[in-house]
This record gives sequence, C-alpha cells and structure tokens, in this order.
Amino acid sequence: MQEFYDMIEEKIKACGYPGEIDGYEIYNEICDEIEEKEPGTYIFMSKKTENCFFEYKVDVMEEEFNLSYIDIHVSDKVYHADFDE
Repeated sequence: MQEFYDMIEEKIKACGYPGEIDGYEIYNEICDEIEEKEPGTYIFMSKKTENCFFEYKVDVMEEEFNLSYIDIHVSDKVYHADFDE
C-alpha cells in the first residue's frame, strides 16, 4: 500500500502543488467517502483550510476504486493531478 500512497504524493508534487501532502490521509479520506456507495463515478470535495479544498474524481467499482484526478484549489489557483495518464 505504501507504493500507492507514495504515488499519490508524487503525482500531486509533479503538478506543482507546493503544500504538504499525505498520500495515506488522502487514500483514507477517499475510502471513507466511497464506503457503501453504489458503483459509479463520483466527485467529492474536501475543504482543507479557508482558502484550500481538494476535489476528487473517483470511479467506484464492486471491490475497488479508481482515482481519476485530484484538483487542489488554493485561492484562485488550481493544481491538477491526473492519475489516469
């Protein structure tokens, strides 16, 4: 699992986001959001600070999920990490 957490962190850093990132925390937040969801595509938003929120696009399947992208909105700037590339 650590490889998955590291991959999340690396993708977000590669898109230029200068803030702190914790792949484990992001993964667990997504898991909490998709718990008991029907299969399908969802967009979740998570407010981190007054000026920052994360937007996740997640495809939920029967036994797994696919994180398509994370958009990090900081004030008027958006950092886009595409996990389907």
